[in-house]
Amino acid sequence: MLHKTLIILILLFTSLYGHTAKGEKIYSIMCDKEQISALQQTDTPALKKQIKEQKLCGNLTMQQLDALVLFLTSKDKTTKAKPIVVPEKSRCPVCGMFIAKYPKWVSMIETKNGKKYYFDGVKDMMKFYFDPQRFHHDKEAISSILVTDYYTLEAIVAKKAFYVIGSDIYGPMGEELIPFQSKEEAKNFLLEHHGKKIVTFAMIKETFLY
Repeated sequence: MLHKTLIILILLFTSLYGHTAKGEKIYSIMCDKEQISALQQTDTPALKKQIKEQKLCGNLTMQQLDALVLFLTSKDKTTKAKPIVVPEKSRCPVCGMFIAKYPKWVSMIETKNGKKYYFDGVKDMMKFYFDPQRFHHDKEAISSILVTDYYTLEAIVAKKAFYVIGSDIYGPMGEELIPFQSKEEAKNFLLEHHGKKIVTFAMIKETFLY
């Protein structure tokens, strides 16, 4: 009886692992990672509904959707962000500097086909973002934009961050838009470092960058 129960448990684990791996592959290749990370619901029915209705991973079959949600809900529940990992020889496509030298300032744009662009600060990243013709990219192909929280050095979603401009803290390329996960931290930093104002991603204008 014990032997039979053990076999059932092993088969169940193998099945779940297979579905989780399949879900991870779907997430990696087919999904809009930035929109997925912005979802507030964590229970399975709500996640399925939002992903399906908003077509965040294209048109998935029910089996694919089940595998994807299993992967999303089985990840570490703390969901603590990790720093942006930069390949050692990566250069900023805007200024040509080696990015790995400046881990405190790293930002990253990833496209739907998995191509990653690394930058030595939000300022250069936004120059790239605003000028696809000059830097030969397609804004519609962008799937994820990450920046580094100034205090925690963890990767955060660029479109959910708060940025302090005009402070007395300079990055590798001089004056910077300095990102924070919370508005409260941004306010504290602005007061301590004589910043001019706090903006969201949507409020950033190209004129701020020059």
